[in-house]
Amino acid sequence: MTTEPISARDDAPREVSEPTEARALGAFELVVLDMAGTTVIDDGAVEQAFALAAERSGIATGDDFERSLQYVRDTMGQSKIEVFRVLADGDEAAAQRANAAFEEAYAEIVVRDGVAEVDGAAEVIRELRAAGASVAFTTGFAPTTRDALIEALGWHDLAELALSPVDAGRGRPYPDLPLTALLRSGTTSVASMIVVGDTRSDIEAGTRAGAGLVVGVLTGAHDRAALLDAGAHAVIDGIRDLPVLLGLRGE
Repeated sequence: MTTEPISARDDAPREVSEPTEARALGAFELVVLDMAGTTVIDDGAVEQAFALAAERSGIATGDDFERSLQYVRDTMGQSKIEVFRVLADGDEAAAQRANAAFEEAYAEIVVRDGVAEVDGAAEVIRELRAAGASVAFTTGFAPTTRDALIEALGWHDLAELALSPVDAGRGRPYPDLPLTALLRSGTTSVASMIVVGDTRSDIEAGTRAGAGLVVGVLTGAHDRAALLDAGAHAVIDGIRDLPVLLGLRGE
């Protein structure tokens, strides 16, 4: 496992890279986990779905396509409808058409190619819950796509909550998703919450929510430098390493 706490931030928790029993789940009540790229293998599905949506809706064609695709990459983790609103230059009808085309295309890809968990994800979630934590999934996808992923994986009872931007008010990088998870789970304080994700937006949402620990993983869209720059307290290779970081297991 590779971890790297931020050293430049005065408020960074220095003990994160060497967790102790006192830092284990006794100090935390809620773990908020992103889906695609963090617990669910993306394998380029978002980009493929965007390409199909662009073709079907006409929202980003010709010379605009590569620029728009790069924007999709840069904003991975954010609410998809908000991404399409930017690409549609404020044309709400066009954004809604593109978003609907994206959701349809993503569902087609899931059916065609199947979906798989990031190595160890379900096992880790069960371990977290056995240690006394509540677990919530959050995503930038609409509820229909979120639920299709959960259905395909057979994860109906794995986490206590599964939230999309429409459930919280605003998507990432705003703090609404983790804060909604906190409120619905009855967690006693933001300091008792852990947020885990693979994108800058995940990390920014966690830090803006005041989470006691914000962890980046390297199984998705953004690299270590981007995650640390966004404010991650620690970066790990993948979710399988989370129990070690939290002191639930040895190295």
